[in-house]
Amino acid sequence: MNNLVIAVDGPAGAGKSTIAKIVAEKLNINYIDTGAMYRAITYKCLENKVDINNEEEVKKIAKNTNIDFKDNNIYLDGKIINEEIRTMKVSNNVSNVAKIKEVRYLMVDVQREIGKRNSVILDGRDIGSYVFPNAHYKFFLIATPQERGSRRHRELIEKGYEVTIDEIINDIIKRDEIDSNREFAPLVKATDAIEIDTTGKSINEVVELVVSKINI
Repeated sequence: MNNLVIAVDGPAGAGKSTIAKIVAEKLNINYIDTGAMYRAITYKCLENKVDINNEEEVKKIAKNTNIDFKDNNIYLDGKIINEEIRTMKVSNNVSNVAKIKEVRYLMVDVQREIGKRNSVILDGRDIGSYVFPNAHYKFFLIATPQERGSRRHRELIEKGYEVTIDEIINDIIKRDEIDSNREFAPLVKATDAIEIDTTGKSINEVVELVVSKINI
């Protein structure tokens, strides 16, 4: 199938990025981490001391930023920033950046352009519902806030961050609320998406479930 498009949506911490990366490797297609794009804008704003709540300033940053993906690395203005965008500071602010309509327009244009050129699997909040409503396959991954918080907590502790699991769960619940209630392209399950509850499932179990639904 030429230019296959697979959409993987769901709330923060449901396992979208991990699953999408592995599925991309198994199917030998390109993986685009759309959430990382908004994290990159957030990171640049924070680095430039831009007030995240000042939409006009955030929009200026977004308009003058180059984001690209190569070999599973995200580039911000030519520099790899895989680790820099995964801090709690970025996580705590990214939903406020992602809800800005003009920023989403800019990022969606980039995502659609990549999808025109290659077979891709993309993960995010609104891939199947808005970015690629005609995607060949759509998945919606969910998990309890406790499960998602526990995963994120382990990940951050392994990287040396000192955070409590309660802090992370509260942040996840707050992000769910912002993402689900934003005016433009909110977090929502597409009507034709396959829902998978990842609570209590291993990464391999979820990957096999997703791959079993795809015919290429």
